[in-house]
Amino acid sequence: MAQLNAVVPIVALDLPDRAAAAALVARLGASCDFYKVGLELFSAEGPGMVAWLRDQGKSVFVDLKLHDIPNTVRGAARAVARHGASLLTVHASGGPDMVRAAVEGATEGAAQSGAGRDCAILGVTILTSLDGAAVGRAWGRDAVDVESEVVRLAGAVVEGNGAGIVCSGHEAAAVRGRFGDRLGLLVPGIRLPGGDVHDQRRVMTPGEAAAAGARWLILGRAVTGAADPVAAMAAVRAAVLASAT
Repeated sequence: MAQLNAVVPIVALDLPDRAAAAALVARLGASCDFYKVGLELFSAEGPGMVAWLRDQGKSVFVDLKLHDIPNTVRGAARAVARHGASLLTVHASGGPDMVRAAVEGATEGAAQSGAGRDCAILGVTILTSLDGAAVGRAWGRDAVDVESEVVRLAGAVVEGNGAGIVCSGHEAAAVRGRFGDRLGLLVPGIRLPGGDVHDQRRVMTPGEAAAAGARWLILGRAVTGAADPVAAMAAVRAAVLASAT
């Protein structure tokens, strides 16, 4: 797993099939060694997509946002880890018991894989496509204080022994203030300066997210929609480097 100042960029393969994903992986080449497989691609290609990426020498984040009874989540996490994923998401709102079951399942699956790699469980807090007003409407409340809710949900992940959380960079400082380095922070909604925010509400630049304490950065259309994805990756890495100086 490549690291840059302890910040790992992950490119999202939010694509319809393996052919499209393979074309992007080939185009990015050595500029990226960690990819996200989300609901669309996993539903289209199944766990074979994870195995294919591993065969290319890449690390894989499987972003399924599991949310079910603990026993079901444990089995799903076991299966995903057995196929070689390095990261897997569950919804933190499933509670500590569900998070703990995912951790246990992932540990079992990693051991069964025989590959000597772990699969870390990350709890999704509040989606970056939502702001406080949107969360309030969904939950039948007035506008929600997103930062407070993220910190509260992060506590459930800590209690369930998860490795980290998914949150926007805007909440990173509050999570760090409450939990220190206990949780690795995966930050989506990354946009290069001046880039289109698309359907995201709470976005940050790569440098801002790295400075806020991100461990992993999810790069979607900022890279995959760029005219030159390799140059976009270089811009991300330069921004992360600049944030550390």
